[in-house]
Amino acid sequence: MTDLKTFNSDGISIAYRDEGAGEPVFLVHGFASNSFINWVYTGWFETLIAAGYRVIAIDNRGHGESEKLYDQGLYESPMMAEDVRRLMDHCSVERAHVMGYSMGARITAFLALNHPNRLKTAVFAGLGMGMIDGVPGSAAIAEGLLAEDPSKLTDPQAIAFRQFADQTKSDRQALAACIRESRAKISAEDVAKISLPVLVAIGTKDDVAGDLDRFVDILPNATGLPIPNRNHMVAVGDKVYKAGVVNFWSSRTE
Repeated sequence: MTDLKTFNSDGISIAYRDEGAGEPVFLVHGFASNSFINWVYTGWFETLIAAGYRVIAIDNRGHGESEKLYDQGLYESPMMAEDVRRLMDHCSVERAHVMGYSMGARITAFLALNHPNRLKTAVFAGLGMGMIDGVPGSAAIAEGLLAEDPSKLTDPQAIAFRQFADQTKSDRQALAACIRESRAKISAEDVAKISLPVLVAIGTKDDVAGDLDRFVDILPNATGLPIPNRNHMVAVGDKVYKAGVVNFWSSRTE
């Protein structure tokens, strides 16, 4: 795996990985993660490169090796979607398959809404009706990230994300700014405007994502993929998930 590369996204330094050859796919990681943890460590790069794809994965602003920002207004999901669009421009890719996990799914949805001509397909993973209804707990997560003594935390999500942020050696102040802003809801009416082929993949034990079937019913051209016996944190590396995405993309290769 080669080193991360960087590019300038409207004045913000954004890191990314670009491996393999063939049809391009873009990967957008979840909150408090990064391109390595979400996509390399879990075997996604290996799987997709072996399947014949060029795999490009962004470190979202405030995450990984991308620039850290402390103004929560700079973490609006449409802004983060523009980072992905500019990365596509930077990589000279006009259209591609795009997959996002959790927060990355929300970012991918805004990309699909604002630049539908740039996506061949979208994969929304780790997020279903939560995209519309909202995902609770952002305030508690932000407080947990900034807590001086994490041993005193009681909220399960706050504990989980604090531990994850510490394990990944993330900038917790930047993440707190991000979580306060990036969970913008998308209306059911706007979700219904996403007409390109969509795969929605959610673990059957995921208590963060929201309902899978209701969300699929709102999208005009979507297929649901339940990931058996997986919760929000571990579904990302699941073999059923990987096989489902590869099959979804291979059946829609131009």
